[in-house]
Amino acid sequence: MKIRFNAIFALAILASLISFAKFSHCESTIWGTPDQYIHACYSDLPSLFGERGMVNNEWPYASDSKAVEYPVITGLVMYATSFLAHSPVSYFNLNVIFLALLFIGIVLLIKRIKPEFAYLVPVAPAMIASLYINWDLWAIATMLLAIYWFDQRKYQLSAIAISISISTKFLSAFLLLPIAFILWRQNKVKALIKYLLTTSLIWIAINAPIALTTPTGWWRFYKLNMERQADWGSLWLALSQLGIKLTNLNYLSILVLLIGFTSFVIFLFELKATPTLASVSFIVLAVVMIASKVYSPQYILWLTPLAAIAIHKKDLHAFWIWQIAETMYHIAIWQHLALVTGAHFGLPSGGYAILTLIRIAATAYLVLVLVLRALQARNTQGSLLDLLFEASKPYP
Repeated sequence: MKIRFNAIFALAILASLISFAKFSHCESTIWGTPDQYIHACYSDLPSLFGERGMVNNEWPYASDSKAVEYPVITGLVMYATSFLAHSPVSYFNLNVIFLALLFIGIVLLIKRIKPEFAYLVPVAPAMIASLYINWDLWAIATMLLAIYWFDQRKYQLSAIAISISISTKFLSAFLLLPIAFILWRQNKVKALIKYLLTTSLIWIAINAPIALTTPTGWWRFYKLNMERQADWGSLWLALSQLGIKLTNLNYLSILVLLIGFTSFVIFLFELKATPTLASVSFIVLAVVMIASKVYSPQYILWLTPLAAIAIHKKDLHAFWIWQIAETMYHIAIWQHLALVTGAHFGLPSGGYAILTLIRIAATAYLVLVLVLRALQARNTQGSLLDLLFEASKPYP
């Protein structure tokens, strides 16, 4: 179903306004706890305005212990907008304007990439509910530009965009795996080397000034991610809340991620035709999020546009099952946090853990649907799976 540009544009504006209405309740209470969780209007924007020194226009990487827990472009956005705000409310509203514009731009870019399913992004309920939780849309916009330019074979523009995205939020770095596979399979080894070199050099150019002048603050983001325990939304926290205690979580999550990546690479080799980056990006980022030690509610902002450019008409049922599960989880996490922060009612740990697992299962189901559809056109000239199975047989 193709929808005209004007209709898509109007849907994007409407979605951004509905999301703002959802978050605006907290402005009247200045994001008081547990009220911000009860009404599901929590946002990192006003919270970090005070906690990370933006209220005093402090350099975001100056402190060893209070440096912002994000890559440098996000930190610079936080810092730059702090000079135009004088309170948590004005800081929130100012950043919301930029995020709304980015969201509208993302929707219009999706229309260019996948016109028939662009409408899904501004009508997806979990997407609307999460627009203003964090600054993720800055990284998502450049990630989608990188995907669009890559599939248009504008590799240098794509490399520039993805390096900016990685310097904003690190998740985009995992797309380098399918990018490398696609260029290698197309026998474009020089293009692959140039792509990776360009991405690396631009990432270094963006990060080096901060890393050299305030190294501890710059490193804090990476240190926190390596040392963090099972966090909100993760498979590992859900299992822990259900009484399944796991040790060596860092190694376990890396092992699951490696298993996921290995399965993903085998899947790529199974395909008869070289896939587009747009068609496989959802799968690789979903695998990362499922294996990760944190699965934040705003991660839906990353996955919904990627799902819209990956699915076909027969996949729509899986998309909506997934969105329903994500919306249920969106309510669940805030009601659980309301309970643990002093509300008289809320969602206990067991219920929150079950809904976390339902959310993860729905994500995995959509991944499975996309994989099975892609494998309908398997490589009939001897697949990698055939090679593995044959290699395991004993010689006569």
